[in-house]
Amino acid sequence: MSTNDTAGPPRPKRADAVRNTEAVLAAAKAAFAELGVDAPMRDIAARAGVGVGTIYRNYPQRSDLIIAVFRRELDATAAEADRLASEYPAPEALRRWADALGRFVATKRGFASALHSGDPAYRPLPGLFLSMLAPRVQAILDAGAAEGSLRDDIRAEDLIHALSRLADDQPADPDRRTGRMSAVLLDGLLRSPQGERPRPDASNP
Repeated sequence: MSTNDTAGPPRPKRADAVRNTEAVLAAAKAAFAELGVDAPMRDIAARAGVGVGTIYRNYPQRSDLIIAVFRRELDATAAEADRLASEYPAPEALRRWADALGRFVATKRGFASALHSGDPAYRPLPGLFLSMLAPRVQAILDAGAAEGSLRDDIRAEDLIHALSRLADDQPADPDRRTGRMSAVLLDGLLRSPQGERPRPDASNP
């Protein structure tokens, strides 16, 4: 009998390994935000309370760590959309989720130079961003349209791009100013009491 026949399923990570992974990713997020993607690994390790070797064993290339931080924050933003959709009416869920997206964009800004460097390792990330978020946001939009609180002509991809641009253009004040501008944008998605708002003329740029 071969070794593969008796190996069984892979063992789950030990609790201390899970804690170390979370500590490293949280420390890398903070370091990238403060120092950029070239933050020394020793600094990240010190913040996380682990040895530098622990980081390199799990993330042999710097790009591996950057992608892991991106995925961690993206997973959290997607999970927040699911949670809000289950707890709030569609307009309020969208408003709260726009705040979560703003926080993600602020995190992503810390390693923007890497994401736009042309490194092939990062090429899948924009597609991953939309594939994880767009279906969840579209579900909120569809629920709002079905209940009559939101317009029914809004595409999730368009809304995500608009909200992301708003957050990315306000690096000095990501909370207050971006929140106000996002509120104006989201108000435009509401269906008026008298019926649907006029739809934009796609032929008129």
